[in-house]
Amino acid sequence: MDDESLDGIGGAEGPVVVLVDAVTEVERRLVKTWMSEAGIAPAAVLPVRGSALAQPLAGLSDDTVVAPVRVAWLPRERNGQRRVRWSDVLSLTNPRHPPARAQGRIARREPDRAAVVVAEPATVADLRQRFGRRIPGGDVAFGDFVARQAGLALERAERALVGDRYKVPKHIVEAVEGSPEFRREVRELAAKLELPEAEVAERAAADLHGLVASMSPAAVDLLTGVLRPLHSRAWDVQVDDAGLEKLRELNKRHALVFLPSHRSYADPLLLADVLAEHDFPRNHVLGGDNLSFWPVGPLAKRAGIVFIRRSFGDDEIYKLAVREYFAFLLSKRFNMEWYMEGGRSRTGKLRPPRYGLLANVAEAVEQGRTEDVHLVPVSITYDQLREVSAMAAEQVGAPKKGEGLGWLARYAKAQLSPIGSAYVRFADPISLRGALPADPEDQTARRLALQKVAFEVSVGINRVTPVVATALVTLALLGVRDRALTLGQVRRVLEPVQTYLEKRCLVASSEALHSDAGVRRVLAALTQSKVVTTYTGGEEPVFAIERGQHLIAAFYRNSAIHHFVDRAIAEVVLLSEPADRWEHALTLRDLLKFEFFFPDRDTYREQLTAELARLGASWESADGEATLAAADFLIAHRVLRSFVDAQLVVALRLAARDPRTPVVEKDFLDECGGMGQQMLLQGRLHGPESLSRELFASALKLAANRDLVDPGREELAECREVFATQLRGAVARIGRIDEIDAAVRREVVGVEP
Repeated sequence: MDDESLDGIGGAEGPVVVLVDAVTEVERRLVKTWMSEAGIAPAAVLPVRGSALAQPLAGLSDDTVVAPVRVAWLPRERNGQRRVRWSDVLSLTNPRHPPARAQGRIARREPDRAAVVVAEPATVADLRQRFGRRIPGGDVAFGDFVARQAGLALERAERALVGDRYKVPKHIVEAVEGSPEFRREVRELAAKLELPEAEVAERAAADLHGLVASMSPAAVDLLTGVLRPLHSRAWDVQVDDAGLEKLRELNKRHALVFLPSHRSYADPLLLADVLAEHDFPRNHVLGGDNLSFWPVGPLAKRAGIVFIRRSFGDDEIYKLAVREYFAFLLSKRFNMEWYMEGGRSRTGKLRPPRYGLLANVAEAVEQGRTEDVHLVPVSITYDQLREVSAMAAEQVGAPKKGEGLGWLARYAKAQLSPIGSAYVRFADPISLRGALPADPEDQTARRLALQKVAFEVSVGINRVTPVVATALVTLALLGVRDRALTLGQVRRVLEPVQTYLEKRCLVASSEALHSDAGVRRVLAALTQSKVVTTYTGGEEPVFAIERGQHLIAAFYRNSAIHHFVDRAIAEVVLLSEPADRWEHALTLRDLLKFEFFFPDRDTYREQLTAELARLGASWESADGEATLAAADFLIAHRVLRSFVDAQLVVALRLAARDPRTPVVEKDFLDECGGMGQQMLLQGRLHGPESLSRELFASALKLAANRDLVDPGREELAECREVFATQLRGAVARIGRIDEIDAAVRREVVGVEP
């Protein structure tokens, strides 16, 4: 019960009218008992129903205090929590809405489950003033308005009792359809499409019904109970509590849009649990309709999952429904969540962001439907993932298995044993209003602003992504081709890398690697999951990437390599003449722009200048090879080689192709996979981790960006050969760094001096 609200009633100077939201005799009796015990003698007790309020309200004086009251029914407390369980469903009861015949028994035997909630009171004068300020649109009687206000106030008061995680929107479709903005949009779209206005309104309403997630507290509890085993046993979750507290304060004023990285099916489940434990309102999570299968889909839809089409195409009516739904949620300060990468990363690093949905949020801000929205970049990283093996198989051509009940059962079974930690980190939120141009009609500026803010979200995610121990160990093992390393050799590779991370104050969660026992535990975990093979038949154990598991190892490594890209590029440019280094740095930036997020040219140069200084060099240093040989560690071959190797395969296949022959992407990627395997067997590629369909597809996008894919005349063949030559040079330089590293550290790679 809200003590301040109770004080507001007890200290009222004018008469008090209690509005009771009760449907059973038990609830009315509980409210009556509460009033007696609280010493409240109301002038009238009225139901929260517009038709019953109209006449009594008309005769009340302005100083009359109106106090809404209801009984909140709570689930039984178990292990310190009050949640609806599946056992409740099986007994055909909802503890939050018990049947009338059970309420009396609950009130007698478990009185803690029946709480009288009193909302913040208001005077009749206040209510009349609010009624006069309401947004025009539709005839609403004063009694209906007061009933609606009482219902909203009671929901707020009840959330103070049960927690903000149960903040739920109601009557969304009706509210959207009744809004003047929706009617105006329908009218304008009908004229544009030359369709009857009634038809457009009907189709838009149908689309809204398909989109809207009817958030039910009971469904939230039940879905959480079903899905929690998919992550609760697998990972020990490490959360950025300080970042969440900052977001809580911001969320009091503005809606938040959480934009997490996407590596696992468990991402939304894990984040939902983290937010619930910190009593955040449940996000409206946008998900692909591939996960709307029975029986999870219908329950998920009632628990805040918004199943949305992956592509809207030219369906303007569906786009209208999406825009209006987003605007409604954000105007009511409901938080949202989706994955800008468009799907799970198959390589372990961030995919390029898609910003189509962001445009709908921007429109809500531009139209004044909400003052501002803050975008929250979220990094979710794992020591290990069960599903990586399936994603790795897809990278070499295996078809993606469809989701369904059988798939869910297999996935759940695989998640029953622990596989390390999961890390949830929050970057600084980004004000969308501050990012948008002053003139929303300037479509070019608007598009560039959305691209920039999507880029900033990705950079923010990368900035707070921790360097986990698994990433560093796989970084070490993948860097020595097919050789095995002893425990001591692994540590000697990693120690200078860890020192580098510490000096740069980069986010790290790899404290385990500071001791032999810690490194041994990480290697043992990777061995248990068959990513690493351990040979114990010699003097001491040696460790190597298991045959056929290089793509999985690369997935773990790639979660952290963005922290080393500037260092890697700085190493490579030192192999050029001083006068050519900046031009070479720009060339590498252009080659890798579809793989990593690079800042503007000036910032890029500043970052590379800092990395060169850490190497004890500069743009003008005379002897680059000597500098590299004296470095405490080299990393370019460990970070960049798989990407440029994949690009080289694509470039060579394009160069070998008749320029007049069209490129069919699927067939071409199959061709690259076959040729890449041959080049690997010939020793022309560093390792199997470059044989990734996603890396080939990204390289093909790079080629298309250079206008090297569409059929053309003979000059196209020449341009393709220039591209291949450029990549041969990049591969040769990175290979040279590998040679320098091996020559300086022969004891690490197992070669006798």
